[in-house]
Amino acid sequence: MEKFTRPSWDEYFMSVCDAISLRSTCGRGRSGAVIAKDNQILVTGYAGAPKGLPHCDEAGHILKQITHEDGSVTTHCVRTVHAEQNAVCQAARRGVAIEGATVYCRMTPCRTCAMLLINCGIVRVLCQRRYQDASDSEAMFKASGVKLEYVHDEIQKY
Repeated sequence: MEKFTRPSWDEYFMSVCDAISLRSTCGRGRSGAVIAKDNQILVTGYAGAPKGLPHCDEAGHILKQITHEDGSVTTHCVRTVHAEQNAVCQAARRGVAIEGATVYCRMTPCRTCAMLLINCGIVRVLCQRRYQDASDSEAMFKASGVKLEYVHDEIQKY
């Protein structure tokens, strides 16, 4: 009989993040987020349209192109609320304090999500992979003292 090895807390919360991401309604970046503190899950979130509005899976994507300073162009779906944003909203709606917590997510939070997490008092962000345009978020986390870590040092494909 093989010896069973329990996952670490980080591995456990990241596996929950993967399960949460299965509820995402935007196929461009099926994303999930878990906010945990003291080895307890506080709230979760996944990428999806605002409450009462049609989801990408139902109505299609709303795509916008962004031209970056270096001239590169990326396309983003703006129909959805990001997983990290939805987790913060769930905390607010339920009256759950997330200050001092860790966020587990599939890729580096975008610039807006990074600002929200910093202002909420998140102290650590653990991502499976890097986001294609992570430099602003990485710089803000570093400047604000939020510890940012990656499970895999590669860009999330979507």
